[in-house]
Amino acid sequence: MTDHRAERQQHSIAAALRHAELTSEELWIRYFAIGGDAGLLEIDAYVHGLGSLPPLQRDILAHAINERLDELTPPRRADYSRPTRETRPRDRSLIALVELLERAELAPPDRLRALVDAAASALDVRISMYLVDYEERHLRPWADDGAPLDVDDTLAGESFRQVRILAAEDAEPPCLWVPLLDGVERLGVLEVEVEDVTDLHDPGLRAQCRWLSMLLGHLVTLLTRYGDAVDLARLPKPRTVTGELIRSMLPPQTAGVDNFVVTGVVEPRHDVSGDAFDYALSETTATLIILDAAGHDLRSGLIAATALAAHRHARRAGQDLHGQVRTIDETIARQFGRGAFATAVLVEVDLATGRLRYLNAGHPVPLILRDGRIVKPLDGGRVPPLGSGITEHAAVGEEVLQPDDWLVLHTDGITEARDGDGEAFGGGPLVEFLRREATAGHPPPETARRLVQAVLTHQGDVPQDDVGVVLACWTAPRTMRT
Repeated sequence: MTDHRAERQQHSIAAALRHAELTSEELWIRYFAIGGDAGLLEIDAYVHGLGSLPPLQRDILAHAINERLDELTPPRRADYSRPTRETRPRDRSLIALVELLERAELAPPDRLRALVDAAASALDVRISMYLVDYEERHLRPWADDGAPLDVDDTLAGESFRQVRILAAEDAEPPCLWVPLLDGVERLGVLEVEVEDVTDLHDPGLRAQCRWLSMLLGHLVTLLTRYGDAVDLARLPKPRTVTGELIRSMLPPQTAGVDNFVVTGVVEPRHDVSGDAFDYALSETTATLIILDAAGHDLRSGLIAATALAAHRHARRAGQDLHGQVRTIDETIARQFGRGAFATAVLVEVDLATGRLRYLNAGHPVPLILRDGRIVKPLDGGRVPPLGSGITEHAAVGEEVLQPDDWLVLHTDGITEARDGDGEAFGGGPLVEFLRREATAGHPPPETARRLVQAVLTHQGDVPQDDVGVVLACWTAPRTMRT
């Protein structure tokens, strides 16, 4: 603790003692009872500004006074007819959260910086917010001229990748890097600057930062729908019209319930044509779809958007997998006519038992990953591509997942990506990547990010086609780690 802060603490303790209605002897008894070891004369000298105490003893003394203040009834308050609750929180962490909620009520996205500053002030820290760009390569400072931080080569990036709070003790000033989350979706990181390096290991501060991060993450996602400021901060380059169309149809990139996490990515995210995905999670069931509409222009984007809308309509109407496939097929044929189609995989997972049911409409075969190896391609449930006129009633493919199994759905932009020698990523490179990533223990969002980057690297960073992937992990109920 700096001399300035030590002096400020002494003044605050002396001021608080005047309201606590305690003599020096009474204060010393309370202080000694909770673990203080300074003598009565030392305590009396300190509170009168005539001596000093080590930081721990100052904190124990402050705690003794604060306990007494909590016991006192605020004076000159009119009585109510029955006991009432507090109208304002007293705890600093609750004050920070309430500040954030109340100030966000009518705030545009551009005002996020002011919201963060107010919450940080309540916690007696300084907070800077970094949002990950949509390509998940850089963490970009919000409302600041600072330089972006690399996701793969910085401590901030490590906090983002691993979804862990990390301390930067050698930074000036020292800081915590805190993942910014909306549920299990990673949005960026918070840089929480403190005055004293010992604060970095304060479990209370870490818990407060985690709560603030969760609430702020929800607000970032919500405010994204109210304006363009958040999108513009996260866009490395402008989207095409088709990219805007597909983006508007996609759900959040990552979501999870008690024992199931799903994440989806389409790339390039500013110029995607026909790849798309969707999911719906409930207490009992996870429903997934990944699709690839034919073509590489706005028409393919319209087909993909129509297919997603038709799937949501059928799903919400309670139709089974066959009904969903038929609704999508008929909608595409009716709206776009001959030659328009999309390949897709539709999946349902029973979250209590791991029972998996699926139909594959001309799409690359999904995979199940178990214990770091591919144990089974899901090559059943075959139907023609959607839009081609499905007349047959194929048997639904079935499998039973084991705890910690991964389900891998992808488009042909992954399997058919080729390097300079013509080797397809869908052969050995994909299998080796999945084996390596499963062994490393990365969560689904990080594995999906790394998979997309591996595919782009395989192609020399020049995309040959849209890349779409959906990764999901199921485990026994109540044991899921995200």
